[in-house]
Amino acid sequence: MDIVIDIGNTLRKVAVFSENGVMIRLFSEKQLSIPFFEHLFEEYEIRRAIVSSVGKGDRVALGWLAAHTRLVRFTHDCQLPITLKYATPDTLGTDRIANAVGANVLYPHCNVLSIMAGTCLVADFVNADGEYLGGSISPGLRMRFQALVHYTAKLPYIKPESIDFLIGDTTQKSILSGVINGMSAEIEGLIDRYSQSFESLIVLFSGGDAKLLQNSIKKRIFAAQNPILLGLYKILELNVSED
Repeated sequence: MDIVIDIGNTLRKVAVFSENGVMIRLFSEKQLSIPFFEHLFEEYEIRRAIVSSVGKGDRVALGWLAAHTRLVRFTHDCQLPITLKYATPDTLGTDRIANAVGANVLYPHCNVLSIMAGTCLVADFVNADGEYLGGSISPGLRMRFQALVHYTAKLPYIKPESIDFLIGDTTQKSILSGVINGMSAEIEGLIDRYSQSFESLIVLFSGGDAKLLQNSIKKRIFAAQNPILLGLYKILELNVSED
């Protein structure tokens, strides 16, 4: 068994993969701990692990994991199944690399735009030759709602929710319309522009806020379950043998 860990800005996702590459368990934790891993090791015989981190903390828990597995701390210098064409790979988030790898695994030899709606709205593009060209980063859904509160005197914080209207007839609905429909329009605009440059474009959509947004997006998208974790598993396979 293998453990794949994605430490993001908000949550830590931990997945257990079987010997044949099937994800059999998925956990979302606010913080990693030694007791968490000890309990996991009681259930599964884990030999290998990989961690991608764009967050902070978890040093003690990861130290324990390193002592009990063949642990890969993922960086852009690891062996990859795709080619990085990014101009500054040392500044590239490992979650974005893993997202691109996952997209390429799901749709090899295709032009794939993988969009993640999480803390940030992130788009990563891999072409049909398996080359990662880059993408874009903009504020995520909750960041946009929070910015309205932070930079105005009277606008309230509105809890994000899925909507089916364009015109807001209250302040709450106006904020919801502006943020949800605005972000959906941004995503559709990205899809349009990439489609103009790359034929037969496949668009993957994932992330914690994907369900809130997907009904507002009229373009053809494919809901993707955890492309980052899939990408990390494939990277682990490349960098650590079963022996």
